[in-house]
Amino acid sequence: MARMHSRKKGKSSSTHPIERKHPKWGASPREIEDKIVRLTEEGKNPSLIGIILRDSHGVPDIRAATGKKINKILEEHNMLSDVPEDLENLLARRDKLKDHLSTNTKDIHNKRELQLMEAKIRRLMKYYKEEGRISDKVSL
Repeated sequence: MARMHSRKKGKSSSTHPIERKHPKWGASPREIEDKIVRLTEEGKNPSLIGIILRDSHGVPDIRAATGKKINKILEEHNMLSDVPEDLENLLARRDKLKDHLSTNTKDIHNKRELQLMEAKIRRLMKYYKEEGRISDKVSL
């Protein structure tokens, strides 16, 4: 898949395991769900939870182990955040870039980056509103 704001081809750097089966020696689905809930209570976000479970607990694929994605498990336990993680990360980057531009007003390259970032935010907001993940009243 091509990148949107650069003239390069690109592909995601993450790869799933070859077999989408949970290993027999791995933890049970119930134990994995409990770990996810506990890590969420500690304040970890879903992507970090996946990394922790992969690296520290030997769970290669949560979806293969439990039959559900992390966000679905969090939704069942009413622990899903109001703002999706990818949108939250983009908003944090935008705020840092606005702070930078307030002190460096002639930085035209980063002004362009801010415009591209805000376009990404608008597209994501539109998608999440259509999916019903955030309300129509939210404007960021």
